[in-house]
Amino acid sequence: MLSIQIEKAAKLKPLPPDESQLGFGRIFTDYMALADWSRERGWHHGRIIPFGPLPLHPASTCLHYAAEVFEGLKAYRRPDGGVQLFRPRENARRMIASAERLCLPALPEEEFLHLVTRLIQKEEAWVPRAQGASLYIRPFILGTDETLGVHAAERALFGVILSPVGSYYREGLRPVGILIEEKDVRAVRGGTGYAKCGGNYAASIRAGTIAAEKGYSQVLWLDGVERRYVEEVGAMNVMFKLGDRIVTPALTDSILPGITRKSCIELLRSQGREVDERPLPVDELIDALEGGALEEAWGCGTAAVISPIGRLAYGQQEYEINGGRIGPVTQSLYDTLTGIQRGLLEDPFDWIVPVN
Repeated sequence: MLSIQIEKAAKLKPLPPDESQLGFGRIFTDYMALADWSRERGWHHGRIIPFGPLPLHPASTCLHYAAEVFEGLKAYRRPDGGVQLFRPRENARRMIASAERLCLPALPEEEFLHLVTRLIQKEEAWVPRAQGASLYIRPFILGTDETLGVHAAERALFGVILSPVGSYYREGLRPVGILIEEKDVRAVRGGTGYAKCGGNYAASIRAGTIAAEKGYSQVLWLDGVERRYVEEVGAMNVMFKLGDRIVTPALTDSILPGITRKSCIELLRSQGREVDERPLPVDELIDALEGGALEEAWGCGTAAVISPIGRLAYGQQEYEINGGRIGPVTQSLYDTLTGIQRGLLEDPFDWIVPVN
C-alpha cells in the first residue's frame, strides 16, 4: 500500500455558510491527494497537499493528446453524522478499464480506495449536512510525459479533488426536456465511449449547447454508425418504462457502463420488475410515444442520481411524457437510491462503504 505524506495547509478556507447555494463543482476543499507513476518505479510518492495548481510541463501528453481519464463519486453524511461512500469499488474498477483503453497506468483497486478514503477522512468537515447536498469526489489520471511523441504513457499523475455540491440541475427533480440529437455523435464503435475520458465529453459540448439554446436540458445520443439506436442522455445512461417493462440500451463499447445504471437495474429486478437491456431503435421509441406505451423516462448518473424526462423532441415534433410529471417508478428509484446513499434506508445490497 502506498505510504501517504501529508503537507499541512498554512491557512484553511471557511466552510460554505449556506449549503443550499453550493451549485455543482464550483467550490473546492482545502486539500487534494496525488501520486506519481513511472514505468521504472510504478506508483509512488503518495501525498495529501494543499489544494492548488498542478505543475505540468507544456508538452505533457494530457494537454496535447487527451491522455487522461477520470471518475466521479460522492461521499454522503448519514443522520448519525458519519460519512459513507456508495459503491466506490465500482468506480475503481471502471477507472482501471478506462485507463487500459487510453494506455495509461491503472491504479490498483485497493490503492484507489486508500487514497480516496484517506483524503475524505482529512476533509470530513466539508461533507455537507443539508438535504440533497453531498461531497463530490473527482479522481483522475493524467499522462505527464514531457514529449510531443504519440505513445503509451511513460509517466502519469493520479489525483483526487473534492467539491461540496448541491443538486446537479437547477430544476432539481423536476422533469427536464431532452432533444434527440440527429447530427453530432458522442462516440463510435471501437472508440472510447465506454471509457470515462475527457474526449467523450468534449465531443458532446456543441450539441448540448445548441440544445440549451432551444430550451432543452440535455441531448439524447444515437449510435454513431446508423444514427438509429438510442445510447445515452447527456452525460448519463437512460431508461424508459414501456408498458410493464423497463428498457435501457444494452452496453456496447460506445456506452459508458454507469454505476447508477447498474444500481437501478439491480434494484428494479429485486422488486420483481422486468428490465430489458437491448438495442432500442429510436423509431420504436417514437412509436411508443405516439401510441402512449412510453409511460416514464429518466436519466441516471452519479451527479444527478435520477433525472426524470418530461419532454422529448425529435425533428420538428415534441412529445410530453406522463403529462410532464415525474412517474412513480422514477420517484421510487430516486427515493430508494438516495435513501441508501444517505443512510436513511437499509442497504440490502452491500453497496455502502463507511469512511470513518
